[in-house]
Amino acid sequence: MLFKNLFVAACSVAVGVSASVAQVKKGAFGCGTAEPDAEHIGMAKVFAAQEARVSGNLTARATINVGVYFHVVASGTTVANGYLTDKMLSDQLAVLNKDFAPHGVAFNLLGTDRTVNSGWAQDSSELTMKRSLRKGTYKDLNVYFQVTLTEDSLGYAYLPTSVTSGSTAFYRDGVSLNAQTVPGGSLTGYNLGKTATHEVGHWMGLYHTFQGGCTGNGDFVADTPAQATFSTGCPIGRDSCPSQPGLDPIHNYMDYSADSCYEEFTAGQETRMYSFWNTYRA
Repeated sequence: MLFKNLFVAACSVAVGVSASVAQVKKGAFGCGTAEPDAEHIGMAKVFAAQEARVSGNLTARATINVGVYFHVVASGTTVANGYLTDKMLSDQLAVLNKDFAPHGVAFNLLGTDRTVNSGWAQDSSELTMKRSLRKGTYKDLNVYFQVTLTEDSLGYAYLPTSVTSGSTAFYRDGVSLNAQTVPGGSLTGYNLGKTATHEVGHWMGLYHTFQGGCTGNGDFVADTPAQATFSTGCPIGRDSCPSQPGLDPIHNYMDYSADSCYEEFTAGQETRMYSFWNTYRA
């Protein structure tokens, strides 16, 4: 969002506070990722100031290679019960790589496992499930494909923050997706795999484009126009903040548009992903 004031006193924000608390319902077909906490907002302010001073050149165009572990958590052994095929998973990985490739981020599949557990498939006992299934380090992306998620969201993620390996925050980290959002899934309008792109954007440190509405610092990224509320469908020409520059960023992966409407991250979002990656995950 185009912001007027930037406060860098956020350096004093205590490090170690989890950036991921209880999930927040965003409405039908929405995102369940928690609102960023004080630490995360503080660091976003700091990064915004740093990035402005170096004209967004912090990324140095160095490729980020993310190791990926897919965990299929189903209630039965059919696709309808969340038991995704190898092709559906490879197609989902291809979508992630296509969407993030322009920004120098690559995803490499390191492993896939399948579990039939009706409770876990319904997003019960999240921590127990993740303690059993999670693999890799904090820079590895664990994706959990489940039948139903908390508050009926399409997905949720955990923002990068200061964690200790083996801690609760470490195990919770990752992305959870409704299994039917993958390419070939049954959720019409949301079955092109773009929910994963949205949630991995959070995992990389990005906020919703409508964070903060029409006033204030919004998502703390300078080149995403202000947006009062999330979009649905693909409302071309929508301008929910007419007093602010730019139309609503309905094609941005961090809005709530339909999958077919999603097209881009901005240069500022790219730089922000690198800032959070280099600080917390690399």
